[in-house]
Amino acid sequence: MSQAPTAHVESVDFVMLYIVGISVILLLGITATMIYFVFKYNRKKGHQPVDIEHNTALEITWIVIPTILVLSMFYFGYTSFRELRDIPKNSFKVNVTARMWEFSFKYENGKQTDTLYVPVKTPILLEMQSQDVNHAFYIPAFRIKEDVIANKNTYLSFTPNEIGDYDVACAEYCGLNHSAMYTKVKVLSKDKFEDWYKQK
Repeated sequence: MSQAPTAHVESVDFVMLYIVGISVILLLGITATMIYFVFKYNRKKGHQPVDIEHNTALEITWIVIPTILVLSMFYFGYTSFRELRDIPKNSFKVNVTARMWEFSFKYENGKQTDTLYVPVKTPILLEMQSQDVNHAFYIPAFRIKEDVIANKNTYLSFTPNEIGDYDVACAEYCGLNHSAMYTKVKVLSKDKFEDWYKQK
């Protein structure tokens, strides 16, 4: 079994499956209960319905359990989100500029490309700016997305685990050719990246 492209993939997928799993269980449970009640409590001849005012234990249950479920969803979602916001001190920095309808990448040695090159197993910090309208930098395989806002600096942090090529797209409608605003992130071995980085 291959490793996830980034550690963040596993936490995002876990949160999604956790929320979907709870939702499916609740859907099936509530639907089954409603169908059961339809048959059990349907109106019968000669039956006098009982007026039930309240059930304290049941009321506490349906307040406490949903509260625990919602708080657990928030907790797992927040911890996953924090992974993207915490920047390791030894991060490799790349400046990302978005404009209609392309991304460009500038490295600390002055090198500039229209494809993002990064070394594997190395924390990456993307410092992002837009030169015109709002964009969104999205790497689906990494499960990461960050808005690139006009007149505002934003950032994104991740650590690639697997060598390979991954799609990058703009995920914020930005005009006529928005659908063509695609590029790649190329994750290289550290040796190959060093060779590429030193090239003029």
